Amino acid sequence: MAVKKIIQLSKSDLIDKYSDYCLMNGYKPASVYKFAKENGFEEAEFYKFFTSFESLENFYFAEMFNYTLVALNQSPSYLAFSGVEKLSAFYFTFFEMATANRSFIIYTVEEGGNKLHNLKKLKALRTEFLQFAEAVLEKPVQVDNERANKIQGNALSEGAWLQFLSIFKFWVQDTSPNFEKTDVFIEKSVKASTDLVYNSPLKSLLDLGKFVWKEKFTV
Repeated sequence: MAVKKIIQLSKSDLIDKYSDYCLMNGYKPASVYKFAKENGFEEAEFYKFFTSFESLENFYFAEMFNYTLVALNQSPSYLAFSGVEKLSAFYFTFFEMATANRSFIIYTVEEGGNKLHNLKKLKALRTEFLQFAEAVLEKPVQVDNERANKIQGNALSEGAWLQFLSIFKFWVQDTSPNFEKTDVFIEKSVKASTDLVYNSPLKSLLDLGKFVWKEKFTV
């Protein structure tokens, strides 16, 4: 009697197989059981790492965040950056990595046409990002009050998250070569938000507004 060979997989293996399945078929597997059978491994192998396809997708975006930070921390110059510079470097690096995996990311965030529901797939990424933003961004007002400082930190990190989502949306819709307009949007968005929090905002906000108007409402 032949002994059945047990295939052991890593998280990365499962993500690769899942993304290939979705992109080749245009839809996600009907069940974990079907996905496992069609890829030649036992269903239990999947549950060693993930409880569902949604948990896999959440992990995927969180891992993109972690890979971005690893890449940034390998650069000696990054460690000397100001908080705003670190945030800007994060955006550029994250979306460079996202571009290398664009097909799967677009599928994931647009799957089923329910974009609001699909934002839940960024839940783990959001948690990581908020911690990162609060840690690196300097508070505009230094006060000797723990509660006030906490409020400032939360406001800055939540504002940065909204900024990240606006860049993400712009990148999804960007049709320029090499997504160069996303780079311009990042530069102008960071400049405008920095001025809004730390400096005189009017010129940068007008500059960002003109860029968005040109891209969205003119040919």
